Amino acid sequence: MVKIKSKEEIEIMRDSCLLVGKTIAHLATIIKTGVTSLHLNNIAEEFLKDNKAKPSFKNYHGYPFASCISVNDAIVHGFPVDKPLESGDVISIDIGAYKNGFHGDSAYTFALGEVSDEILKLLKVTKQSLYIGIEKAMPGNRTGDIGFAIQEFTEKKHGYGVVRELVGHGLGREMHEEPQVPNYGKKGTGAKLKEGMVIAIEPMINLGTKDLYTEDDGWTIRTKDGKVSAHFEHDVHIQKGKPDILSSFEDIEKAEKLNPELTT
Repeated sequence: MVKIKSKEEIEIMRDSCLLVGKTIAHLATIIKTGVTSLHLNNIAEEFLKDNKAKPSFKNYHGYPFASCISVNDAIVHGFPVDKPLESGDVISIDIGAYKNGFHGDSAYTFALGEVSDEILKLLKVTKQSLYIGIEKAMPGNRTGDIGFAIQEFTEKKHGYGVVRELVGHGLGREMHEEPQVPNYGKKGTGAKLKEGMVIAIEPMINLGTKDLYTEDDGWTIRTKDGKVSAHFEHDVHIQKGKPDILSSFEDIEKAEKLNPELTT
């Protein structure tokens, strides 16, 4: 059942959504070769608690960490591990914040050190596709309009693999609400978008095949061909006029540019 939020609830949610961006931005200041994803996870959990929020992901269906940090061919749900990051790594950080009864959920992908132009292009196109999808998040449109726009840009125009098994979702008092928001689809199909809905749009785009597999840990999802994947996510409030993006990459992008080890 799709849950419509009041204007007051939207503003409470905005605080949670913006906090996720601030958390990822904080991590962007300390990502460097030699740092472990487990260290980044611990810093994220501490930052959320310092801001009077709980990590949405921790213990969600048994997930044991505060963040998902997916490196290189890991698409999503990557376990933070005690392994040093290396130059050339592609690092997707996905974080949820639960504060004042509502969740925020956002993701951003970084390139560390010497990364090929081919991979940098994947990150750029995936990020662009997120905003192309957001443009379709209007009352009266359907989730298929969002998915079609993302798929057309990433798969048809650039030849990348669009993940089918993992999708965006409604967001609010629960981490995952209706409707599902695929990154592929047909125009005019899927759930109808209505004013007051909040959805997380999150393209997961692979450099190679769309096919994937799940590791033995039961969570980490990787590309079947071992090629790199990118993931960007915003929380979007459906309203008249232009879509209202509740989350923000502004602080993340500033931190990314100031960190000499991150390649943009």
